[in-house]
Amino acid sequence: MFDYPWIYATQTGWWGLSDAETSRLREYLLRGGYLVVDDFWGPEQWEVFRRTMERVLPNHPITDIAPADSVMHVLYDIEEKDRTIIPGSRHLRRSRDGAVQVVYPAGAVPAWRAMYDDRERMVVAVNFNTDVGDAWEFADVPYYPEAMTALAYRYGINYIVYSMTH
Repeated sequence: MFDYPWIYATQTGWWGLSDAETSRLREYLLRGGYLVVDDFWGPEQWEVFRRTMERVLPNHPITDIAPADSVMHVLYDIEEKDRTIIPGSRHLRRSRDGAVQVVYPAGAVPAWRAMYDDRERMVVAVNFNTDVGDAWEFADVPYYPEAMTALAYRYGINYIVYSMTH
């Protein structure tokens, strides 16, 4: 993984990383790597992820990304109103007339969070209760909401530019 400046992990609410894997991920992040996690939902998956990251970066809390954080403005300005759930394909329902309805899990509130190293550089971007990756994957599918794909690309590009410049 040291060959890549940033990595993307999905469904990290199911992680079961070994001690060797958490140690390797810690080394990667502290040597300048950047991790984006995405597509995990609900309190149980959050707790698995939180406990794992506590092992990876002890004493580095997971915090909400501040609206003014540079990752939200490094190329695209992502405003507070843009912190909405980006649906996974499994959240889309097509009616008989072809209209698409988005059905989210009950109680799901999107969260855009991060972890920072000792120099206050974001090393982990956390997309919780949202599915940025599906918006990328289904960008060319006619029934996937175009506005969500465009928003997901803005997030992804900002993460990449941030990781390469900070």
